[in-house]
Amino acid sequence: MSNIKLFESKQICSVWNEQDNKWYFSVQDVVEILTDSTDVKQYIKRILSRDEMLKSNWGTICTLVEMQAVDGKKRKVQAANAKGLLRIIQSIPLPKTEPYKLWLA
Repeated sequence: MSNIKLFESKQICSVWNEQDNKWYFSVQDVVEILTDSTDVKQYIKRILSRDEMLKSNWGTICTLVEMQAVDGKKRKVQAANAKGLLRIIQSIPLPKTEPYKLWLA
């Protein structure tokens, strides 16, 4: 099941994983909303360069998942469940992350 979630009126692509019984969220959408970055991929690279633990666990925190985007097209994107997203946003040094942590909880 694919779905678009809203956080502060911003759209976040998500998908339900039947095997895990968990929602997975687009990491790029979340980072873009929290940072207002114009180059999200570069911002994620900077996060990983600052946080060695996150970098070493990235493959277990994130997984490629096919999601339906806002434009209706399906794409494989880096996704994480709520626990993984909380770990990622801990590495974003902005006060804007606090409401998102509460939204996930």
